[in-house]
Amino acid sequence: MNEVRLPKPLAITLAQRGITNFDEAKNYFRPQLDQLYDPMLMKDMDKAVERLVQAIENQENILVYGDYDVDGTTSVAMMYDFLTSIYPNVSYYIPDRYSEGYGISFQGIDFADDNDISLIVALDCGIKAIDKIAYANDKNIDFIICDHHLAGETIPDAVAVLDPKRADCDYPFKELSGCGVGFKLIQALAKKLEIPQEEILNYLDYLVVSIAADIVPIVDENRILAYYGLKKLKENPRLGLASLLGETSRESLNVSNIVFTIAPKINATGRLEHASQSVELLISKDAEKIKTFTSQINDLNAQRKETDGNVTVEAIQQIKEDGEEDRFTTVVYNPDWHKGVLGIVASRLIETYYRPTLVLTQGNEGEITGSARSIKDFDLYEVIDACSEFLSKYGGHRFAAGLTMPEENFIPFKEKFEELVKSKIRPIQRKPTIDIDTELSFSDITPNFLSILKQMDPFGPENMTPVFMTKNLIGGEVKEMGKKSEHLRLQLWDEKSKKQYSAVGFGMGHLATDFRYRRFDVVYTIDENHWKGNSYLQFTIRDVRFKD
Repeated sequence: MNEVRLPKPLAITLAQRGITNFDEAKNYFRPQLDQLYDPMLMKDMDKAVERLVQAIENQENILVYGDYDVDGTTSVAMMYDFLTSIYPNVSYYIPDRYSEGYGISFQGIDFADDNDISLIVALDCGIKAIDKIAYANDKNIDFIICDHHLAGETIPDAVAVLDPKRADCDYPFKELSGCGVGFKLIQALAKKLEIPQEEILNYLDYLVVSIAADIVPIVDENRILAYYGLKKLKENPRLGLASLLGETSRESLNVSNIVFTIAPKINATGRLEHASQSVELLISKDAEKIKTFTSQINDLNAQRKETDGNVTVEAIQQIKEDGEEDRFTTVVYNPDWHKGVLGIVASRLIETYYRPTLVLTQGNEGEITGSARSIKDFDLYEVIDACSEFLSKYGGHRFAAGLTMPEENFIPFKEKFEELVKSKIRPIQRKPTIDIDTELSFSDITPNFLSILKQMDPFGPENMTPVFMTKNLIGGEVKEMGKKSEHLRLQLWDEKSKKQYSAVGFGMGHLATDFRYRRFDVVYTIDENHWKGNSYLQFTIRDVRFKD
């Protein structure tokens, strides 16, 4: 890495991420759109483009179908937006979370049949919908599937099945979001119809929201798409996304902002009402409509926060009452819990009990259904798959899944799930860890260091915000924050370099006295905050070790 001339701590950080020579560093720091892969490399892309062109030429009715989460709704909005810009006979459909469930539904196909629709483009779902596609074929309705989930042994009998994770697909990058697969289809169709590629780049603000919300690795093609998607979102976002951003500073906008500001609001409609509200907001060009939709979505998000907070409290109480605090897994069930917040609650429970977690509630007649979340480096899906004898439906990936089972199977499933996790999990996986990129001296933090650190963005899975450690610091001007003084703001003072930096410690209010009177080693990230036209550095403390 000598030829790149990076500060040593950042050279170490990049090397740990597999970037070890000039060309790799150039691609990393200067993502270029011409590095995107040819969409025709994806299996069935030629068939998908041919069928769409045929539908347009024959004046067929096309239905854009997608799931109710952020990836699904942004996919639908993006595809609908693009297709309606070149062809009028397009509508969209989002399944109801409660009456239809995840993915392609029989009701959705019946809707298409009732409305003389002969082609459905399904996004972020469909790779396992064998029976649904057969049902559609019987009604002479064709499907183009754009999915990114793992395929089963059998591929649905659709006109085209686009999924880079197909075993027989040679597409070079396997980790696109569902919206990303949809974008590749748009790319290919635009090329066929001789639409300038510059025009389709206008859809990248949709795509970066899906990339952020679906927690896909921000490497390779995703890094390029996220980089230019963030640029679009900062400089010229479509009205709906701009409205959801609210007062978030455009200058400091990053993947994390999207995850914590835009994504929960889009998700709230599918969790508590109907996700079509989010699609309407995203595709609308009417400022008054957008204002109304945004207000409704913000209200729903506030309701969602209250609901998931209450369910989390009840789940923790159930774990304690059942004497299950020391188990290897968390599996909780209450028929009254709101189905829309189960995934969020599972993530909250992992913060308290660090272990694979399932949260379940009443489903359709005689069934229970829920969401599963995993911990770092533990393959949750593999264990769920090994318990499939108890399940009527399940799907997902290593770190998150959804499942449904007959009510009478709950206890045997719960026990087998616990038994399998206990046999597979390693002791080191049972404790949360923080990966530290490198040790840093405050004297290393120069304008050049900060400039290069900034260029490492966008951060996300497999390119996380660098975490640094600095030893033997002193805390100065320690102030408690929050309604219950649960947070801290303080100065980190380094005697050796004579430099100090402002820092925050969330949830560290109880350590105020220690920070005032003891020396410590600290683990932190470096952030740039923007407020009223000013920018300043702020360290976010991730962990601390006090000296005796």
